[in-house]
Amino acid sequence: MKKRVIVIGGGVAGMQTALRLAQQGVEPLIIEKEPELGGKLRGWHVLFPSFTPAREVLAELRRRVGEAGIECRMSAEVRELSPRGVVLADGERLSCEAVVMASGFTLFDASIKEEYGYGIYDNVYTTVDIERMLNEGRVAKADGSRPRRIAFLHCVGSRDEKVCQQHCSRVCCITGVKQAMEMKQLFPEADVFNFYMDIRMFGPGYEEMYREAQQKYNIHFVRGRISEASPTIDGRVQIKAEDTLTGRPLRMSVDMLVLIVGMRANDDNGTLAEGAGLRRLSSGFMAPRDLFLGNVRSNVDGIFYAGTITAPKNIGESLNEAIAAADAAAQYVAE
Repeated sequence: MKKRVIVIGGGVAGMQTALRLAQQGVEPLIIEKEPELGGKLRGWHVLFPSFTPAREVLAELRRRVGEAGIECRMSAEVRELSPRGVVLADGERLSCEAVVMASGFTLFDASIKEEYGYGIYDNVYTTVDIERMLNEGRVAKADGSRPRRIAFLHCVGSRDEKVCQQHCSRVCCITGVKQAMEMKQLFPEADVFNFYMDIRMFGPGYEEMYREAQQKYNIHFVRGRISEASPTIDGRVQIKAEDTLTGRPLRMSVDMLVLIVGMRANDDNGTLAEGAGLRRLSSGFMAPRDLFLGNVRSNVDGIFYAGTITAPKNIGESLNEAIAAADAAAQYVAE
């Protein structure tokens, strides 16, 4: 009989892991807590830096999983795990020869940063809200009118000791640039501002996008954090900030304030780690055995990691890491 490997999570990393395992002659079983496969990719509009529609990538991964006949358990949540199996929330036990954790990340809750008024004031959104609106084809102010001035705020829930999120989420900067360009495409007459601490363009094509945003789309990048936001009598949002390059305070009213939210570790990482004897990083993400030669292996033999379970990553990195995790798991069960 084929050896079985349970893959926890049916996002891009989980699907890619399962596909590679099947190619290696191992029987994968995907366990996904949502009713359908895709993870966070289901909510994205287009992907940086190519502006490829997210639905195309998602549809292709789902097609491959279906054609490979990979078993998927949907709306199922893992409560406990070990190298020899998992226990679901309903008490069902599923056995295996190894486990790959690919359960991803959680988006930072912008309402925790009360000074920005998310969930309190009209016309304060997150990048997740904007992606949904772009998918639905109805980006507009709360009253349905076209925005004339839009501000993006970087690093909301990242590099912030006040909310115990000291890590960089890596993909926030490029997300802010991508959405700023999309806003200018939709509203050419609007002024678009990006307020940032540092611009971190680490990926292929990212720096080119950043330059294009300035040179072609005339998007304004202001080095400085917004300290607070408040509503105005005419339904706009007034923001206070400091331009740290000039050392001058800044105050402006905008029609839309977009908070670029980062990645944080899943809440259940702690419980799962404690039960299985797994190590975690101070950020709450799972700690790989070794950052260089064992980055997809945990400190427990038979438990492996793929994707953003260990740190923020982009989709391409998650897909590549999934192949490495599947290969390591296949080698382990063959020994």
